[in-house]
Amino acid sequence: MTEPDQKREEQPAGQSAAPDVDTLAETMTAAVPPPEAVQPPHEPEDGPSTLSAEATDAALEAEEALEALAEAEAEEEEARDETVPGGQAAETAATVQDEAAPPTVSLETLKRFVLTPKLERKVAKAIDEEKLKKAGKLARRLHAADLADLLERLSYEQRAILLEVLREGFDPEVLPYLDENVRDDVIEILGPEAVGRAIAELDSDDAIAIIEDLEDAEKQAILEAVEPTGRALLEEGLTFPEYSAGRLMQRELVAVPSHWTVGQTIDFMRTNPNLPDDFYEIFVVDPRFRPIGLVSLGKLLHNKRPIRLRDIMSGDFVRLQAETPQEEVAHLFRQYGLVSAPVVNDSGRLLGRVTVDDVVDIVDEEAEEDILRLGGVSESDLQSNVLETTKQRFLWLLINLGTAIMASGVIAIFEATIAQVVALAVLMPIVASMGGNAGTQTVTVVVRALAMRDLSTSNALRVIWKEALVGLLNGVLFAVLIGAIAAFWFEPLIGAVIAAAMVINMLVAGLSGALIPIGLERLKIDPAVASSVFLTTVTDVIGFFAFLGLAAAFVL
Repeated sequence: MTEPDQKREEQPAGQSAAPDVDTLAETMTAAVPPPEAVQPPHEPEDGPSTLSAEATDAALEAEEALEALAEAEAEEEEARDETVPGGQAAETAATVQDEAAPPTVSLETLKRFVLTPKLERKVAKAIDEEKLKKAGKLARRLHAADLADLLERLSYEQRAILLEVLREGFDPEVLPYLDENVRDDVIEILGPEAVGRAIAELDSDDAIAIIEDLEDAEKQAILEAVEPTGRALLEEGLTFPEYSAGRLMQRELVAVPSHWTVGQTIDFMRTNPNLPDDFYEIFVVDPRFRPIGLVSLGKLLHNKRPIRLRDIMSGDFVRLQAETPQEEVAHLFRQYGLVSAPVVNDSGRLLGRVTVDDVVDIVDEEAEEDILRLGGVSESDLQSNVLETTKQRFLWLLINLGTAIMASGVIAIFEATIAQVVALAVLMPIVASMGGNAGTQTVTVVVRALAMRDLSTSNALRVIWKEALVGLLNGVLFAVLIGAIAAFWFEPLIGAVIAAAMVINMLVAGLSGALIPIGLERLKIDPAVASSVFLTTVTDVIGFFAFLGLAAAFVL
């Protein structure tokens, strides 16, 4: 054994990748065998490759053709058996079956299917026709995300049947991809014991996301099915505030002391069986298990073995408090281009890590939530039942009814004017509609800017001025267009009135579309929820009042 190898053999091991941080001291004093002594076998990548949508449909058609051919051969064999004596027929059938039997192929060696409408129909049809073996075979060839989509698109009865078929060897990775309402159904069908075994195989952040919204009794039943160490971690994670970094973080991480060398760290990762499945950075910690630096895997592999981590680590990194809201977490990742970030408690002790894949989910959820709230619907509308969806939308529609009555009140003020000039009734919806659409454009831009933190007190006035100017310019352009049309359709004076009303309402729409969400943000009210209600009221009232008021003043 060479001298460098002897030195490697005498060096202590590093921090365990397991999340039990209280055992740090014991772990740091364990011995690490040199790489020559322990060479873990090379393992292939998990799962087969995935076919494209076109290839999936082609494979399904080929399988259908083979099934039809097999059925035809079976029918011919049956007909042949009827004309051959019993013993000879049995012997002939056995010989033909041996010759025609295709080789058995494991599902693990087959390429994965991607979910297509054709495959979805085939699975549903197989379930309805009680060909459950075929349905299970097709479903097992889907990626976990595609299988989750398939379960969401099936009816409850079909979903329950398919889950019973897939119960043996159910892929736990399906659970995080499911819609919350469908996931509740799946948990109910599988039962707490099966779900407990499933979440024990997931990353801690995914496991917490699955059980955090369940009823207390159901949550407790699932946790009891998890082994004690894992259960303790999940229970601790549930103590952190909802939608916080503590709920998002993974407890699985790699942390090592600063006096370690590159060689020690690499040897440790080669031999430790408890490393996370995916990680990009190694956390360097002090004796009190507080993060003092980060080392990316790329930098680690680019340096020579004797170099110590303290000499190559980056001390400039973002630390997340466990109570940090997830919106703030997403902003920090987006702002500084982070791949992962450590999560610490009040004393600075390392608890876990948040990774970029979790942040991508947050960004998607926040964007989706803002878009849906602008329309007055929730993220669970698609999978909710009829009564629940009706209840969720009723309040929003009731508020809109109130704003419509206010606009109708303005029209009622000018009832005599409309009675004398019927053309006003024909044209007045145009003014209100154009103002509403222009204002919606502005509200969408401003709400998104607020969510992305691109709009602040320093540039708010500039944005308001810009949107007002855009509204004014568009108002002038459309005033010329609608004025000419109204003048040709009715009379020039009416064309001038609607043109003036168009300019006024478009200007007001631009101003209110910027001012309303900014004002609501200052009042700590979610602008994505309330902006459109106020905007609709303003543009309808101002539009009708401007058009009918000008008509009453100049046309009569």
